[in-house]
Amino acid sequence: MDPDQPVDPALLEDLCAMACWAPNHHRTEPWRFAVVTGDGRRRLGETLAALLEAEGRDPSKVAKSRTKYLRAPAMIVVGSAAGDHAVQTAENRDATAAGVQNLLLAATSAGLASFWSSIAPNDAPPLLELCGFDSGTTVVAGVYVGHPVGEVSTPPRRPPRITWVGDDPPSR
Repeated sequence: MDPDQPVDPALLEDLCAMACWAPNHHRTEPWRFAVVTGDGRRRLGETLAALLEAEGRDPSKVAKSRTKYLRAPAMIVVGSAAGDHAVQTAENRDATAAGVQNLLLAATSAGLASFWSSIAPNDAPPLLELCGFDSGTTVVAGVYVGHPVGEVSTPPRRPPRITWVGDDPPSR
């Protein structure tokens, strides 16, 4: 990914809009997005490094956190809003994860490189404040987005693991 070649802001907005096509129970529309570019990527890294340092994490991981968000010209931090009860909160997170998949597919379709990463700690008030997310939101993904450099590799085929319950599967 070329960290110095910006991604068109309208395209980043389109990626977030594609995420909103994911199914969500009771139409709660739980996804929240913070598009982090420019100096915001450094601020994201500093915020997370300070949180990791306060937790007593390995100094090498703290140092890495300060710079890793600079690898791409844009980060899309995706949060999931809390529900009214535990089941709804879980359903919201599932819907948000489905939305992230839509976002990744849309990025690929647009010729962009993307990578889904976790962000920890994913519910810390300083992170939520930086992203403009409400308290109780859980960050589900930090998606690196940028223009590819060189050849894009094809992921290995991953056959499904299926258990048939009931009728035998049709023969092939």
